[in-house]
Amino acid sequence: MSLNGYTFANPEYLYLLLLLIPMAVWYIFRHKKQNASIRVSSLGAFKQPYNRVKEWARHSLPVLRLITVVAVILVIARPQSTNNWEKQTTEGIDIVMALDVSSSMLARDLRPDRLDAAKDVATQFINGRPNDRIGLTIFSGQAFTQCPLTTDHATLLNLFKDVKSGMIEDGTAIGLGLATSINRLRESNADSKVIILLTDGVNNRGEIDPVTAAELANTFGIRVYTIGVGSRGTAPYPVQTPFGTQYKQMEVEIDEATLQEMAQMTDGKYFRATSNSALKQIYDQIDQMEKTRIETKSFAKKQEEYIWFAIIAAIALLTEAVLRATIFRTMP
Repeated sequence: MSLNGYTFANPEYLYLLLLLIPMAVWYIFRHKKQNASIRVSSLGAFKQPYNRVKEWARHSLPVLRLITVVAVILVIARPQSTNNWEKQTTEGIDIVMALDVSSSMLARDLRPDRLDAAKDVATQFINGRPNDRIGLTIFSGQAFTQCPLTTDHATLLNLFKDVKSGMIEDGTAIGLGLATSINRLRESNADSKVIILLTDGVNNRGEIDPVTAAELANTFGIRVYTIGVGSRGTAPYPVQTPFGTQYKQMEVEIDEATLQEMAQMTDGKYFRATSNSALKQIYDQIDQMEKTRIETKSFAKKQEEYIWFAIIAAIALLTEAVLRATIFRTMP
């Protein structure tokens, strides 16, 4: 519940304000029923003349009492400043990570497998770049955006954990994965726009050729870093058999020539990652890139505002007590 720019953590206590109605009615009724204790025909015998202002000022006492009650109720209801979106300017670059999730990414030449190794290193990279806007695209036979560009890295990491092979149709659509990533960056105003594309195979699906997609990236000023993941020679691939999943040594096929061409065309760099540590090289390279100022939105926390109402209650109560003991003191 909100009131004049404030929200209340305990709005149910505001119903206590209804008590003001019977309190006001009771005072008015009591005042009209009051009769003088001593009646005289004239006030001439008294030294001081009748003070009508003081008579009316006496009504300030119940008013102060009502103010105290209102302020105390508002304190109990816990008023808070209204939440607002705040704009902040930070230093960073826009990065989209395009990750291959085809079944071959389950090969175990990297530990525990290629996909989990890529996710672990990428997670460290994200944690080390708090000011960057980072997004995630996954691809195999098809491609889609798992997370758009964001500075909310906690959400991004949670989505990253859910990535697994088999989420979409199997295959390796490198060109489609790159094109989907470009679509997330093409309207970015950042001076530095980067795509980190990681794959372990050869483009065999999708309607978009990888080199054509790289040309499109270059048109939008996007730098593409490509990573070929996999050992040289053979690697243990998971194969489904009547006896369950078994690992068989199969030839590692990575289209390095195409990946190198894609990187060179966009002023990027190609890496061959035969181990987990090799993946770190690309992140070291990105850390040295030029950074640009980007504007982000953050949600401001609620601020407790009860202190002002507590001060008002204390002042009103103290003022009433002083007036009742001095100016408006009554004889017993």
